Amino acid sequence: MASKTYTNFAVTRPREWVAHVEINRPTKRNAFLEEMRFELRDIFDSLSADPSVRAIVFSGAGDKAFSAGLDVVSANKEGTMFNPRPEDTVDAGRHAVAVRRWALDFQDCVSSIERCEKPVICVLHGYAFGIAVDIACCADIRIAAQDAVFSVKEVDLGIAADLGSLTRLPKIVRSYGWVKEVSLTARTFDAAEALEERFVNKVLPTKAKALEEGLNLASLISEKSPIAVQGTKNFLDFSRDHTVEDGLKYTAVWNGAALQTKDIPISFQALLGKKRPTYEKL
Repeated sequence: MASKTYTNFAVTRPREWVAHVEINRPTKRNAFLEEMRFELRDIFDSLSADPSVRAIVFSGAGDKAFSAGLDVVSANKEGTMFNPRPEDTVDAGRHAVAVRRWALDFQDCVSSIERCEKPVICVLHGYAFGIAVDIACCADIRIAAQDAVFSVKEVDLGIAADLGSLTRLPKIVRSYGWVKEVSLTARTFDAAEALEERFVNKVLPTKAKALEEGLNLASLISEKSPIAVQGTKNFLDFSRDHTVEDGLKYTAVWNGAALQTKDIPISFQALLGKKRPTYEKL
């Protein structure tokens, strides 16, 4: 698939089968502009369908931050949803509909990360505030540099987090009470605490080391059958929100088709011959 240039993101192919997505506003600590959501969705929808990609690493450019959260200066300009013009709110009912549509679309853009068929590995460093936590919650694997500092920041902006942290974070970490504490106070927590609460899978000394680990994991995943990998991600995400019985039935129906893949005999032959298997694009 032909490469595409984005204004606020960089997308590269550092290794075979692996895409690297970077938030690319380092001079602004990768703060998120409202319009960036459209690029975010386009990137992950495109990579999801790209047969030359089997795993994705998502990080932030520069040394300061994965993302400092919403770009408050931009969001506070007159005419935005955060600071509407008087004429935009004359009819409260119509304004409420406009806000709901905007919020649902923003949610869908962030959810494109979770919806992506390919595993997404989020590498976090420096500031990871607000929408950064929403994004990280959508990833399949989270790796942090030791300098990472997190915050579910939205209550400090006068709003409840509505892009996914409050719905996904409780299903990731070990303590529901801890989620309430960090969400109600907006207090920061460091990489060590994030690891203790199982928000991140591991912590590395530097961003460079964390990024290297992310790329190594992506390469390892990319060596596996793409049919098996995509099915596994799909099963885990479905089963998270359903009963064990529903998950088993869903898996059985899915595998009724997936078990017909050529990847199975290829995998068996590779295991028996102690060779690395080669799989077709998907």
